[in-house]
Amino acid sequence: MKKTMSVLMLTLMLLLVMAPLCFAAAAEPAATGKSSNIFYYAMSALGCAVGMGLAALGTGVGMGHGVGGACEGIARNPGVMGKILTTLIIGLAMIESLAIYTLVVVLILLFVNPFGKLLQ
Repeated sequence: MKKTMSVLMLTLMLLLVMAPLCFAAAAEPAATGKSSNIFYYAMSALGCAVGMGLAALGTGVGMGHGVGGACEGIARNPGVMGKILTTLIIGLAMIESLAIYTLVVVLILLFVNPFGKLLQ
């Protein structure tokens, strides 16, 4: 598990270090002027896929830890099952809202194109 996480973190750090190099490349003259829009949508789609994947991974891990802790707590003291269950449901709803917020940002970047005036 630690090796997998270290490889994942190194890959993420490499991606973060190499990303500015993509934007620093010299721009090629385009005949139609649409190359910047295509580049924007390509990078937006890639960023949205990575962002949503990381959000799903993080919320899945968080939910797994929460449910595991709740099961251990109920197994140790079944008398407080109601309080643990209520706290668990509220916590899971808050964790899931993080993935929903990421989905909203992803959909805004894909369909609204907030940087449209800058790309013209």
